[in-house]
Amino acid sequence: MLHRRRRTPVSSKAIALAKTQTNSRLLQAFSALFISAVLLLAMVMSAAAQDRPATFADLAEDVSPSVVNITTSTIVAGRTGPQGLVPDGSPFEDFFNDGEGSPRRSSALGSGFVISADGFIVTNNHVIEGADEILIEFFSGEELPAELIGTDPNTDIAVLKVDAEDLPFVEFGDSDAVGARVGDWVMAMGNPLGQGFSVSAGIVSARNRALSGTYDDYIQTDAAINRGNSGGPLFNMDGDVIGVNTAILSPNGGSIGIGFAMSSAVVTNVVDQLREFGETRRGWLGVRIQDVTPDMVDAVDGLSEALGAMITDVPDGPAKDAGLEAGDVIVTFDGHDVADTRELVRIVGNSPVGKNVPVIILRSGELKEMTVTLGRRETAEAAAFPVEEETPQEDPGTTNLLGLTLSEITPELMEQFSLADSQEGVVITAIDAESEAASKGLLAGDVITEAGQIAVVAIDDFEDRVLEARDAGRKSILLLVRRGGDPRFVALSLTE
Repeated sequence: MLHRRRRTPVSSKAIALAKTQTNSRLLQAFSALFISAVLLLAMVMSAAAQDRPATFADLAEDVSPSVVNITTSTIVAGRTGPQGLVPDGSPFEDFFNDGEGSPRRSSALGSGFVISADGFIVTNNHVIEGADEILIEFFSGEELPAELIGTDPNTDIAVLKVDAEDLPFVEFGDSDAVGARVGDWVMAMGNPLGQGFSVSAGIVSARNRALSGTYDDYIQTDAAINRGNSGGPLFNMDGDVIGVNTAILSPNGGSIGIGFAMSSAVVTNVVDQLREFGETRRGWLGVRIQDVTPDMVDAVDGLSEALGAMITDVPDGPAKDAGLEAGDVIVTFDGHDVADTRELVRIVGNSPVGKNVPVIILRSGELKEMTVTLGRRETAEAAAFPVEEETPQEDPGTTNLLGLTLSEITPELMEQFSLADSQEGVVITAIDAESEAASKGLLAGDVITEAGQIAVVAIDDFEDRVLEARDAGRKSILLLVRRGGDPRFVALSLTE
């Protein structure tokens, strides 16, 4: 027999009470969730507020005693033209003239900072260049004469020394670390427009800027930098110097928020050498190089992207002694990946003279490790890059390929294009104005010495290299071109 369970009647009051209790629990849960969200938001906003300095006053007070004003004095000849002119974009100091037509004393103003208790001071080379007298004014108002210890025009850095003890000083920080990233707060200090000690603040606007120097590694900032700030420090929020204020980009000579400070990563090495030797002693590899461009990737075996530095010439020196060759692509140097030629120059320049350095190159599609003993750049900069001897061809061949009209070298062409007696290769005598070769800057008189990274001494050689590249399915061919003795690689499309 089937029995049905009798249902207990539920009153409307009980139902209403249950609904009320449920709504109450939901309201409590929502309230707790809302309060948690508000607290979390408050914590985030508080953390963000803590990242923004409420004031720079404490930092300015701590570092001010180490920052100095610099006045230089120079005896110059009488005025022969407009005075006070400075290179565009640099906060070079104004000169104050005291007469015309006769020798006069010219003064200039700049900034600097003390880096040791015994009186070593860092500034810009252009602040003290050519000065007969250098006077340092400290934050306290005390003035002392300074001795020039050494300069480096390549990075625009100079080191001075005053006869003093127990001076307040600042230390260099790591310009590649936290505190010097794009967006981080920074503070500049110096003597803008001769107004005396002054502070400005901003952020790091960009990194790794290059202006015109071989070793440039500038920090760009929107902290105000004006004439007179040259040589002053750029501080991070810990009070460490991460840059030396050097230049501005401006249409009117005043700050528009685009200033440049040479990074401490470059400056510290220069300062150490100037203090020890009174001059720089940079490593020297002894090669001519160029960037690897995207259009070269297909033309070079083993390349998958446009990275590294391609060697265009190897004169007598460390690289030649180690077995490096034109056409090699340097991909790592002393354990550092090489992105481009600028980075390689900076790494080599910061390396000690005489160091045995491992170098990994790409040659004929294979990676090879070589060891190079670095020379000294300063003693090798004037060395000539030799070229190999060759007897000019008597019965030249000619051809038209890739938008180029090419000829083997004759005495007539040597005279026409001022080629060296020992020059070998095939000379460009004409170029199709609408060709890729023209768009890449090749000119009549340029000499092609390699095609496909193989030497070319005759027209047949060049034609064979082009045919081999096409048979191999390449889209382009790499040419080594010399103009006035200066070599560079150029990749041309094989569809021309």
